Amino acid sequence: MKILLLGNTGQLGSELAELLPQLGDLTALDYPQIDMSDEAGIRAVVEKVAPQLIVNATAYTAVDQAEKESALATAINAHGIGFLAEEAKKHEAFLIHYSTDYVFDGKKGQPYLENDAVNPLSVYGRSKWQGEEEIRQRGGDYLIFRTSWVYSLRNQSGFVQKALQWSRQYETLQIVDDQISNPTWAKMLAKVSVQVLEKGIDYLKSRKGLYHLSGAGFSSRYAWAKEILALDPRKEEQKTRKILPAKSADFPTPAQRPTFSALNLDLFQKTFKIEIPDWKKSLREALGA
Repeated sequence: MKILLLGNTGQLGSELAELLPQLGDLTALDYPQIDMSDEAGIRAVVEKVAPQLIVNATAYTAVDQAEKESALATAINAHGIGFLAEEAKKHEAFLIHYSTDYVFDGKKGQPYLENDAVNPLSVYGRSKWQGEEEIRQRGGDYLIFRTSWVYSLRNQSGFVQKALQWSRQYETLQIVDDQISNPTWAKMLAKVSVQVLEKGIDYLKSRKGLYHLSGAGFSSRYAWAKEILALDPRKEEQKTRKILPAKSADFPTPAQRPTFSALNLDLFQKTFKIEIPDWKKSLREALGA
């Protein structure tokens, strides 16, 4: 099977790039070889590779910057996805795409189901929802996995690495406790994605659609930070003595974030017969604790 992976240098894409070769002949590309805002480039790549499976791990993910760059965010996260989905259908390729919990406004107060109404609060969230719609409207074969709070220790600017860095700089940390979702280890997300793909394209075609796939269980950023520091294998390097809860309003950002955007994973687990590990278990493994 010919596989095309887009976004192979990102948090998720780099993990997928290590696992996908076991399923077939992998072509892995990222910017500048593929520019998701360039229609002609997208079409040319799919035409050249002629894959049976396309895995898209690209995205414009700068949530705050997107408020200033709405046209670019929408071009990459929405229009580019539409062109990709169109080419996937044309070449009869199965498409895997990742979306976000930020399509929700966080007002439900309990974990979101796949069929709950979306109401994105930010340009980023809106562009990702538009990307989902682009795929649906093309009518090809696809799986969209909505995920949340993805982290990788390879990413120095991600929340886990930042928390570890802060713990070595400050005696007191203030972390927001009014943003709640599912922390998701990129390696776990890639591994489970490949477990799904191992079931075969025909199996996937009969189960195509939208699913929530993230770490099991949910947490506030405050509780997540406490867990990160507790599991830090190099605790002796920490200067932090206190972690205090704070409110999002204490740290204003250009983009509004949902307060409770945790995802319900029942449909995914039931459909694919795969149990998702608890986020704390994944974090422990990620940190080597």
